[in-house]
Amino acid sequence: MAKILVADDAMFMRNRTSKLLTANGYEVVQASNGEEAVKRYFEEKPDVVLMDITMPVLDGIEALKQMKAGDPDARVVMVTAMGQKSMVLEAIKAGAKDFVIKPFDPDRLLEAVKKQCGK
Repeated sequence: MAKILVADDAMFMRNRTSKLLTANGYEVVQASNGEEAVKRYFEEKPDVVLMDITMPVLDGIEALKQMKAGDPDARVVMVTAMGQKSMVLEAIKAGAKDFVIKPFDPDRLLEAVKKQCGK
């Protein structure tokens, strides 16, 4: 079973995403900001990270850079609101593997995770 780290400052988004992933057979760990996401990433060693771009303490792009610096093989999918195209491009340049637009389509989110898990 693949382990997914869900990093989002909005609790309802973390819970909605976690519920979807758990129902589809994934193990889920959560983080409520970028700093916590980086810490949990290195503690938990998840297979995939689903990370919001706009978060307090440390934004998703900086968290992504720290994850990639410590683990060049980190598989991170950015989850972002419409209208953040420049930030999405910055995230892709920093090493994000994919992105999903919020509010997300459940099938699109699962497809992104499966692709990164190699399933």
